Amino acid sequence: MSAIENIMRTAPVIPVIVIDDVDHAVPLAEALVAGGLRVLEVTLRTPQALDAIRAMKTVKGAIVGAGTVTNEDELEDALEAGSEFIVSPGLTDTLGRAAIKHNVPFLPGIANAGDIMRGLDLGLTHFKFFPAMAAGGLPALKALAAPFGQCRFCPTGGISLANAPEWLAFEPVLCVGGSWVAPKGAPDKDQVEAVAREAMRLRG
Repeated sequence: MSAIENIMRTAPVIPVIVIDDVDHAVPLAEALVAGGLRVLEVTLRTPQALDAIRAMKTVKGAIVGAGTVTNEDELEDALEAGSEFIVSPGLTDTLGRAAIKHNVPFLPGIANAGDIMRGLDLGLTHFKFFPAMAAGGLPALKALAAPFGQCRFCPTGGISLANAPEWLAFEPVLCVGGSWVAPKGAPDKDQVEAVAREAMRLRG
């Protein structure tokens, strides 16, 4: 099993995390891990993101990666901060080759058959389906997945506790990405842990 598949199979939900205050990073990570969600995607959408990755890496059991990686420079910064995996909103040959060169688990975003074919050309078979709901939802992914039986997916974008079960019931979907488990702001640790436990039960 590939490293990225191992990561995708660790928990049914990968929290998509936006950190505005580094002081929130460790308590949020501790609560998510305590609830069973060990794979943490910190999006590079704020100036605090790289420091948040460094801080979350200190939490025992956490597998911390960077999301919203869009180019080679951001990839290098994310790896320097200690990211254990990389998630991107889309896929370019340049970014794909850079991730492969670094031998880092990589989950690139795809929204159509051309994106998947570009990934397959690079030797990639695991993808983020993004933006999942805006790109047509589960019917669109089922249609896309049909010609690409070797591929596995993590739908992200518009996924919620309510609709996650139907996504996870589709065999090529190994996990979903969701921001509902990691609300912005100072974390209420008990509440975050409870939401994380609820998310863990989605696997049934």
